[in-house]
Amino acid sequence: MNVEVTPLPGIGVREDFAIRAGRRIGVISHREGKFELIVSREDDPDASSVSIPLTPEEAGTLAGLLGSPQLVARLTEQHRDISGITTRQLPVTAFAGRTLGDTALRTRTSASIVAVVRLGAAHPSPGPEFVFADGDLAVVVGTAEGLDAAADLLTGG
Repeated sequence: MNVEVTPLPGIGVREDFAIRAGRRIGVISHREGKFELIVSREDDPDASSVSIPLTPEEAGTLAGLLGSPQLVARLTEQHRDISGITTRQLPVTAFAGRTLGDTALRTRTSASIVAVVRLGAAHPSPGPEFVFADGDLAVVVGTAEGLDAAADLLTGG
């Protein structure tokens, strides 16, 4: 996909791309931290037909909904021939502001975090110093029992 990046002086940056339905879809990232999801005509990107304001948290949640399923699907496909190994995305609610090392996840559950999805961007192979933020989704690999234990740990501490 060809993403067009347009600086908007005094406002921020617009990033958008053409979709098959004959429209453009994108995001305006405002300098002060808010976002707008926009839809416009393909032949006139400046004429937005839809503009939805989003808080940073809402934008992160939407990005996670759009980005993390693709990552998990690829990992699941890669592990499909390995008996007993599963991949799952888990919310990290109990460790926001704390490091991956603080979880001792591998030692406590025998499962491993292979990536963290934040605001739609994957952070692969995070080290023990990686600091979790609100809205992070951990991509965890392990046995069914290990993933259940990891889910309990990451959401309940």
